[in-house]
Amino acid sequence: MAVDRRTVGVFGAAFVLRLLLICLFPSLPDLLTGRVEVSTPVNSFKRLQEGLYLYTRNVSPYDGGVFHQAPLLLPLFSLLPGVQSNPIPTAILYFLVDLVNARALVTISESGQSVQSQLHSAVRKHIRWDGVSVAAWFLFNPFTIATCLARSTSVFTTTGILFAVSNAVTGNSVNAMLALGFASYLSLYPALLFVPLVLLCFDQRLQSANKPPNGIIYGLQHAGILLASIAGLLGLSVLITGNFWEFMSATYGFHLLVPDLTPNVGLWWYFFIEMFDSFREFFLGVFWLHLASYVGGLTMRLRRQPLFVVASLLGVFAIFKPYPSISDASLYFATLPLYRHLFPLMRYTFFAISAILYSSLLGPAFYHLWIYAGSGNANFFYAITLVWSLGLSILLADSIFAAIRDEWEQDHPDAQGTEVKQV
Repeated sequence: MAVDRRTVGVFGAAFVLRLLLICLFPSLPDLLTGRVEVSTPVNSFKRLQEGLYLYTRNVSPYDGGVFHQAPLLLPLFSLLPGVQSNPIPTAILYFLVDLVNARALVTISESGQSVQSQLHSAVRKHIRWDGVSVAAWFLFNPFTIATCLARSTSVFTTTGILFAVSNAVTGNSVNAMLALGFASYLSLYPALLFVPLVLLCFDQRLQSANKPPNGIIYGLQHAGILLASIAGLLGLSVLITGNFWEFMSATYGFHLLVPDLTPNVGLWWYFFIEMFDSFREFFLGVFWLHLASYVGGLTMRLRRQPLFVVASLLGVFAIFKPYPSISDASLYFATLPLYRHLFPLMRYTFFAISAILYSSLLGPAFYHLWIYAGSGNANFFYAITLVWSLGLSILLADSIFAAIRDEWEQDHPDAQGTEVKQV
């Protein structure tokens, strides 16, 4: 009963905090919506409003060349009052989505898959935080709050990913694939999580089944479920837009070809601004291949910890996807408390946190110097985004080292605490 009261207290405090922020600072949501660190061309609430304006007037939402998000978001937001006249209902929707995401994190934490899986048992499994603490870490993260107040549509992708993982760790593989299909429909890149999620579902099936299923058949069946869920959502999208190729090119084609080079916290925009057009297709392929290549390597090396592979890939996406924002970083940070037992093995936490805080504070200042003050240029802002990506990279690499060291100590219990040198 005490845990229930604590859960209600944490979730209620998070809801009240968000409500107070928009009541005390009514202009804050619009301010955050315009920030390049929070909003990108594929998750901006302002662009969603443009698409909604056209949709409610029976015009294709993609005619203006501004809206590049999934069309199924439009009927949902068309049911809400106009945000200019009554912003509270829309804000409450986002608050509730944050709470739903936090609840999924509680389920993931309470499953114990981060410390005890089918093929791995953490040496320091007693060092962990409970589900409510993990949810609080997510709900009170400033990046999460900023994303929520800015009404970024990335929160719905986060919902799909977290529900896919929470269903996978509880053995509900069908719902996991349906949720992953929803997330992939919204943002494309979550489809790369298919392999580790299927392995996570497969391990759960091995624990409960009397006869182990065939791995290849199991994977193909769940790939079919994923593709069927995406196909169903695309079919509904055609009913809304009336033109299949128009919305495909405006959404997924936009993700893949990266035509809009609006500055963001990622690595792609500046690189493609400076590049000659004749080399653009080649480097697009290289960048996407680089992003996708982590899936195979991490999955094979960390096969014993598929949930950790999912968490690591979320960190990779936050660094290397074409249109990242702080919402991607907040999702990655939300998974780190699940691995509290790895913190003692991490070596460069101070440098990673310092780089992330440094870039978080100076990023807006450098952008202001470039765009508004006129005393800087694009190199100012891109330099600080490099520091941001460096901090995330150090944190990601350090956590992977800690996970591999934990596996090594499990295999060599007599060598716990000894220094390991790379040869």
